[in-house]
Amino acid sequence: MEYVQSGFTIADSVYGSTFYSTTGLHGLHVLVGTIFLFFCLLKLVNYRLTLNRHIGVECGILYWHFVDIVWLLLFISIYYWGGM
Repeated sequence: MEYVQSGFTIADSVYGSTFYSTTGLHGLHVLVGTIFLFFCLLKLVNYRLTLNRHIGVECGILYWHFVDIVWLLLFISIYYWGGM
């Protein structure tokens, strides 16, 4: 919906190509993070997580924090700074 409502395309300017590239890469990282957490859920359901074997869950949590920080940087640089 956001791509449809924007007043620019990927071929219009540097801003357009940067916008589509960064939001697309962020979407890809969200997809990878979702798959990562799905496998952590499978390990949880199959009782393969213990107090000593939970590094995958910790990596998933750190990965999602990384994705959140990148989204905040994208929001500041593209939506806030780009809208000025």
